[in-house]
Amino acid sequence: MVLLKSEVVLKTGSKAPDFDLLGVDGKRHSLADYKSYGGLLVIFMCNHCPYVQSHLEAIKEIDQKFKGKVAVIGINSNDPTNYPDDSYDSMKKIAKEKGLRFDYLVDETQEVARRYGAVCTPDPFLFDKERKLIFHGRLDNAMKPEDTATEKTMIKNIEKFLLGQKIEKDFDPSIGCSIKWKEQT
Repeated sequence: MVLLKSEVVLKTGSKAPDFDLLGVDGKRHSLADYKSYGGLLVIFMCNHCPYVQSHLEAIKEIDQKFKGKVAVIGINSNDPTNYPDDSYDSMKKIAKEKGLRFDYLVDETQEVARRYGAVCTPDPFLFDKERKLIFHGRLDNAMKPEDTATEKTMIKNIEKFLLGQKIEKDFDPSIGCSIKWKEQT
């Protein structure tokens, strides 16, 4: 396991890169599917990473708390060749077992992760109504899988955004496993 901090590639104010990805629901999803939401939270995640596993309940809490206001989307960009737990079939199984109600999409080509500048799992990006980046960073302050969060960073930032208040820190790096990139040929 390679541990990485998220990096700034997509700068604050940048538009969310579009995508057309298959979800665990068997349907294709694109950015336009979420236009009715006031905000959009895109989280690069996977199944096998202990950092993601330890944050699943936090992600589900965000999804429930802001249902109808902020769309939550999970995107798995890992290469399942050496990580079969991150295969599309495993994604469907995990989504069902863990009760994930948000859209969980597979980025088979890894192009979406590259356009967003995602490097680790979880790597969350929060966009406003115009789909401009307003926050890139951690879900909470539990930086190791065994840590207990004492601050719900993403919830606090979404609440500020929905109230029209400024998010003081637009980048607060998350930490997690590296995205498992395909070998370049």
